[in-house]
Amino acid sequence: MYKEWFEVADSDNDGRVTGNNAIKFLSMSGLSRQDLKLIWAIADSKRQGYLGFKEFICCMQLVSLAQGGHEISHDILLKGDVDFENIKPPRMEGLDELIEISMDLYNDHNMMSQFGDNAGGSLKPAPITFQWFSSKPSQKFLSHVTSVQDGLKKLYNQKLKPLEVAYCFNDFVSPLLTNSDFDAKPMVMLLGQYSTGKTSFIKHLLKCRAHIGPEPTTDRFVVIMSGTDERSVPGNTIAVQADMPFTGLNTFGTAFLSKFECSQMPHHLLEHITLVDTPGVLSGEKQRTQRAYDFTGVTSWFAAKCDLILLLFDPHKLDISDEFKRVIYSLRGHDDKIRVIFNKADQVDTQQLMRLYGALMWSLGKVLNTPEVVRVYIGSFKDKPVNEDFTGPIGKELFEKEQGDLLSDLKDIPKKACDRRINEFVKRARAAKIHAYIVSHLKNEMPAFFGKASTQQRLTDNLEDEFVKEILRGYSFDRFDKLKPKMIQDVDDMLGYDIPDLLKSLRNPYD
Repeated sequence: MYKEWFEVADSDNDGRVTGNNAIKFLSMSGLSRQDLKLIWAIADSKRQGYLGFKEFICCMQLVSLAQGGHEISHDILLKGDVDFENIKPPRMEGLDELIEISMDLYNDHNMMSQFGDNAGGSLKPAPITFQWFSSKPSQKFLSHVTSVQDGLKKLYNQKLKPLEVAYCFNDFVSPLLTNSDFDAKPMVMLLGQYSTGKTSFIKHLLKCRAHIGPEPTTDRFVVIMSGTDERSVPGNTIAVQADMPFTGLNTFGTAFLSKFECSQMPHHLLEHITLVDTPGVLSGEKQRTQRAYDFTGVTSWFAAKCDLILLLFDPHKLDISDEFKRVIYSLRGHDDKIRVIFNKADQVDTQQLMRLYGALMWSLGKVLNTPEVVRVYIGSFKDKPVNEDFTGPIGKELFEKEQGDLLSDLKDIPKKACDRRINEFVKRARAAKIHAYIVSHLKNEMPAFFGKASTQQRLTDNLEDEFVKEILRGYSFDRFDKLKPKMIQDVDDMLGYDIPDLLKSLRNPYD
């Protein structure tokens, strides 16, 4: 019976009874407004602003106690002097009659829907009593969701994507997400100057001699993924495949896509993660040579997609060039993903290693500009054995422990990827909301008839972000959409209710 009552009170069919619906429903109990306010506060102990099914049952039991003359207080649930399992349902005046009427209206409405066209009459909307007291089963969002990523995908397409499209979020901030972005495996990106051992690290990790990049240094972005056989796919091909999460790279042009490829091979590790090898960051005289594409922009794009970013240094390349500094600055906002590898450490003795480690931390401190010390792994990640001059007890033990810690960090990536994906999704939703408010504000500031060009120029000049200015010049502000409260409310409901319910119902598959 409580199940039927809950469906009646839940007029929005969203699995919860909100304040306005509760006022209408609880008023049939005949209790005073003050008593109902206290009962609501006790039932909504988590301060959610709504009642789920369990809280609804508790509310009904408290109403029954109040009708029986029992004193209601905030500690009634803790006293233990009330047998809640055997409390009779409360008296709700007129509820049975209204349910019966609403069922008749529901059946009549279905019959009109089936025969209205043949009868030649137009269908009228159901009356308010029917809309509120409908006993129609609620269409719950979680009933057709099989995993967390599946839930996020549906939430994005139903609630967040319409907001992004309406306010051109994809032109200003980030391209629209596709299904492949949600289904993609976690990614690890390696960054560093040339010949610091990025490609050798990947080969050491995979224990294979697969062709990843031209020797002695990789001159392109290479994505290493799982595949049925070993093969290399050109960048222009991989960027147009809808089942791959790289369609957003088309914005960087053919100059970049000619320096991008995908290397596929069968490997058990690649079934869980994807590796991204990058060209060596230029330094000294070489960095004056302009690349044919936006190298920093590409690394920033991959950083947003990746779950771990490895910065590689070696004893002979501790300096941070201007290009490397720009690359590290582009990683802002992803500080929790960054790890540092001090590679080829067996090429120096123990005393030199201590000094070089200190120099590396000093250089990183000036660039990363964070109070926390970044995690640095020391080792020699290559297929060849460690230098015999550094195989003493201290060096060998140090290398083994550091390598073990790094491998543990890599093994945890699939488990952490689920939480990180939710985190990135929430960040994107909030950014889309802010963007919608800004764009709608620009729309509201535009005059109705005269002075549009001068007003748009004034508004654009007051924006601090130069990149956004360049994009805005291609738009006419008066053609922007006004703020749509319904879209904003959908995103708020998604953040406040849908995502918490999703995490409560479906666990991380790696837990």
